[in-house]
Amino acid sequence: MPATLQRLVLASASPRRLDLLRQIGLEPDAVAAAEVDETPLKTETPRLLAVRLATAKAARVAEAEPDAFVLGADTVVAVGRRILPKVESEAEARACLALLSGRSHRVLTGVAVIAPGGARAQRLVESRVRFKRLTPAEVDGYIASGEGFGKAGGYAIQGRAGGMVINLQGSYSGVVGLPLYETRSLLTGLGYHA
Repeated sequence: MPATLQRLVLASASPRRLDLLRQIGLEPDAVAAAEVDETPLKTETPRLLAVRLATAKAARVAEAEPDAFVLGADTVVAVGRRILPKVESEAEARACLALLSGRSHRVLTGVAVIAPGGARAQRLVESRVRFKRLTPAEVDGYIASGEGFGKAGGYAIQGRAGGMVINLQGSYSGVVGLPLYETRSLLTGLGYHA
């Protein structure tokens, strides 16, 4: 397929993922949020959940965009096997920050690409993040900022939460929401030419 005819559709409404794609020179032709049930299955591990949701989002959008390369992603924050929610309330934010304070956690981002014709590829990127021990004033201030609402685990590493991170092993862009090296590799492997 000639490069001029290729279309790229991002199966996510996340402005962070769009910004990350632009950072590596990729501008999607369309952005289409995929509505999927993000409830973990009964025995599903955080790793399996991240890949399943990324694949489901890409597949949902690919149904409407069969001639495009469709990119889906999902990020899961986990402490052990415990999956932290996308924070929607102050109580959830406090619970997440209390759990993350002074300890390490995993950030798992699944990435899936579906090419025109149906070829598929997926990858899971796991990063480890360690937070400093948070004081009550730091927790109050972060919650008041509103930055962590709607985010897995209740924080955004690219914002104020970056000042809480002692150590990060893995993909910074993966923690933000889209591992760039792996994303480019999947697209290239399926024949997409930026």
